[in-house]
Amino acid sequence: MRRVPLVPVRHDCHAVAWVTAAMADDRPSAGRDQSRLDETAERAVRRVRHRGGQAGRIRARQWEITLVISIQAGLAAAIAALLAKNLLGPGSHVFAPAAAVGTIATAIGQRARRTFELLGGVALGIIIGDTLRFLIGSGPWQTGAVVALAIAAALLVAGKGGPLVGQAGGTAVLIATLAPVERGLELPRIFDALVGGTVGLVVVALLLPVNPMRVLDRAAAPIFAILCEQLAELAQAMREHDGDRTLKVLERLRGTEGDLGRLHDALSGAEEVVTIAPVRWHRRQLYHRYARSADHLERLLLDSRALARWSSTALQYGEPIPPELPEAMGRLGQAVGEMRMECKVGDDPQRTRRLVEECAELAGRAAASGVRSFGESLVTGLRTACSDLLRASGCDPEVANRIVRRAAGVGEAAVHPPVRRHLHRTQPTRAIRARRRAHLAARRNDSRAGLPARERPAR
Repeated sequence: MRRVPLVPVRHDCHAVAWVTAAMADDRPSAGRDQSRLDETAERAVRRVRHRGGQAGRIRARQWEITLVISIQAGLAAAIAALLAKNLLGPGSHVFAPAAAVGTIATAIGQRARRTFELLGGVALGIIIGDTLRFLIGSGPWQTGAVVALAIAAALLVAGKGGPLVGQAGGTAVLIATLAPVERGLELPRIFDALVGGTVGLVVVALLLPVNPMRVLDRAAAPIFAILCEQLAELAQAMREHDGDRTLKVLERLRGTEGDLGRLHDALSGAEEVVTIAPVRWHRRQLYHRYARSADHLERLLLDSRALARWSSTALQYGEPIPPELPEAMGRLGQAVGEMRMECKVGDDPQRTRRLVEECAELAGRAAASGVRSFGESLVTGLRTACSDLLRASGCDPEVANRIVRRAAGVGEAAVHPPVRRHLHRTQPTRAIRARRRAHLAARRNDSRAGLPARERPAR
């Protein structure tokens, strides 16, 4: 058996202390884990509260829309039933109210188109039902063939499902089943659909038209609030060089697709109201202005996402963040809030333009102070967002770009003034002037004497 020599170990207090500290660092710290758990729990609570508040606002808007649509549908059904009973006779007071309710309950902003689809579906069902009933007769399998052909023709015409397809199939069923028993069903069915659709449009346009600007303002309010809040949060995160907060801002800005969808629906509904409701025609100009602003507002939301992404990447790579960049981000958020107030009341967006100019000037200062690749992307994104915000406030594209370019140039010149070369023309002295006069006089004398140029004395 081989003996292993014992090596004396040197007891060094410093080495023992270092090893002990290293072992302590390797062991998980209970306090650190607790702090991480607290931070995770706090983040989850904030997320739940935010989603809960957003869900509450969405439910409030949905309750209002539901109330308006239900009142319109009830009123339209009552009027259509009354007219059909007194004008079209018994039996018509069933189909006419159904057509009126179908017109009201469809998607807001598509009621006029859906009404024409309803009438077209009824006409298509009657034509196909009467033709096939005349050719193949009546019966169970004839009813199936009539409905199949009517649905196929409606899908070919419309390209997708909708009132035209539903009314074509329903009318084909009525013609195939009830026409052999009750003669003259086709013409009342057309009048039923016409009365119901007309009453629905009259209720929407004349009796209970919604306020289009109120609908638009309520639909755009969440987007304005998100932009103002998250741009301010992004500015603070950049001041504190907190990359996690910039990622949270990016995640929050990416979760706005539902708000954008509701804004587009509101735009469609407002356009319908200002088109068919005479009492809302005076809102047309303001609606078109708001619609253009909403288009650029969506672009501004995309610009803000890009700003959050570039900010997070710049902090991740440790790039320098000049103090002008967070200030410019804060000015952009303030400009968004001012634009909403000025567009809501229809004022000239002077405060918005002033804040946008300040944002572009600060971006120019940051670019002149020295930034790297992602910092340059931030500066470019800020200038693009400023231009989109000016366009949203009503500026022409060329004017908006010129304002942003001039303001950014002012910011750059404030950090690095342009070099100006002053060319000072030296004044000739008295001796130089006398020598010139003597030279000119000698040339005149030589020319009078007739001496050739090669024989003239050199001077």
